[in-house]
Amino acid sequence: MTTSTAAEPQAPAPRQRRLQTEIPGPVSRALQERRANAVAAGVASTLPAYITSASGGLLTDADGNVLIDFGSGIAVTSVGHSAPEVVDRVREQAALFTHTCFMVTPYEGYVEVCEALAELTPGDHAKKSVLFNSGAEAVENAVKIARTATGRQAVVVFDHAYHGRTNLTMGMTAKSVPYKHGFGPFAPEVYRVPGSYPYRDGLAGPEAARQAIDRIEKQIGGDQVAAVVLEPIQGEGGFIEPAPGFLPAISSWCKANGVVFVADEVQTGFCRTGNWFASQHEDVVPDLVCTAKGIAGGLPLAAVTGRAALLDAVGPGGLGGTYGGNPIACAAALGAIETMRNDGLTGSAKRIEELVLPRLRALAEETGVIGDIRGRGAMLAAEFVKPGTNEPDADLTKRIAAACHAQGVVVLTCGTYGNIVRLLPPLSLSNELLDEGLAVLEYAIATEARK
Repeated sequence: MTTSTAAEPQAPAPRQRRLQTEIPGPVSRALQERRANAVAAGVASTLPAYITSASGGLLTDADGNVLIDFGSGIAVTSVGHSAPEVVDRVREQAALFTHTCFMVTPYEGYVEVCEALAELTPGDHAKKSVLFNSGAEAVENAVKIARTATGRQAVVVFDHAYHGRTNLTMGMTAKSVPYKHGFGPFAPEVYRVPGSYPYRDGLAGPEAARQAIDRIEKQIGGDQVAAVVLEPIQGEGGFIEPAPGFLPAISSWCKANGVVFVADEVQTGFCRTGNWFASQHEDVVPDLVCTAKGIAGGLPLAAVTGRAALLDAVGPGGLGGTYGGNPIACAAALGAIETMRNDGLTGSAKRIEELVLPRLRALAEETGVIGDIRGRGAMLAAEFVKPGTNEPDADLTKRIAAACHAQGVVVLTCGTYGNIVRLLPPLSLSNELLDEGLAVLEYAIATEARK
């Protein structure tokens, strides 16, 4: 418990938020009762306020409450909700045809998305892509490609990693509850090594990389590794940004040992961190890049993009899926990419970082309950700890998130220890909405830290 002689913080008055009922309100609670009888209990929701419409960075629920969205559907609606170019292209494509299956009778939209990915992803080498539905599918297929191309089996992943919920990607994911507990056995030949967590390990990037590489060489053998798969900034594990030099050192080791370097950019891709891809912050060029989330403005689409020779190592029929690269999702992706280009959303992500980080750092100084502020662009986080220690404080984190929700601001938590509040606002979010949402977050932190 902390004490302070400062004046009691005052809850910020709603401006663009609208609080007509408690959140969730009576209509949402009635819907939640229906859900309990029809939806599997294993599907959880952060905030059971049932949404009826959304625009830009605002969500309107079934009770008429208007919420500020700092989650973007977990980094999906980066171009904002119902972005005009996305909506127009989806409407036009839906009127033409909704599905043929690219593996049966193909269409131009799929090709256009792959051409855009070849242009946007890091590196100027020849590239090809294959499209899927989700980030987990993309990661799983990247492993298939790497194993086929190298003739090796071992896959290396890192502490605090999150890669998905399929059997293989559960094995690649670090955190047990809720992602893995009770779901095994998992796919073999997946090996976990230490990553870079500057706040907790205190290591410089090259030193952390040497530690990881030493573990790989001693316990697996570099000549046995098909792929090293890592998130340039870890997402579910806690928005952990590796120390400078870590990614380049791992990439260089992969190149020297014939190992496929796979960047899981599912959460970090498409302007989220202030570059098109987070790998670009240190000029790292992956062999394969996995994308999803922000690629299509809210529609399910994912991709593996990389060196043409790697993609072509898999024979005809070895890659694909009934819905992969659905024509409506491809249309949405082309609309989202056009919006990112036209609206300069890499710059918008940097603007958000410049506005948010100083306020969070000031709050860390004032409250003493924030151990670390980190992130890039519009992928930012605060790690909450017990005062005077680096012991994770998951209970405080939950209370802060709940207080934000009650005041109409959607924030998300994450982290191996459950002690991270993460901010993933739409890149198109106005300064006014950002300021209002931050005021609510500041009030929640200041208030809960006093308890």
